[in-house]
Amino acid sequence: MPKIDVDTIRCKGCELCIPACPKKVLGLSRTFSSNGYYPAVMVNPENCNGCRLCAFVCPDVAITVYK
Repeated sequence: MPKIDVDTIRCKGCELCIPACPKKVLGLSRTFSSNGYYPAVMVNPENCNGCRLCAFVCPDVAITVYK
């Protein structure tokens, strides 16, 4: 099963990855990161197909997708 790893230090919570995901896998965390942002997290990990669209749209290169 694919896995998405979000670097919470780099993620600024811009939310570009959320609508980019066709399977609605990502959402925002309910807790702040150490930088004061709500980072992206997997909210529906079972839906991930590893398409990497979230990683492609991330302007901060904070997302890595493992197949």
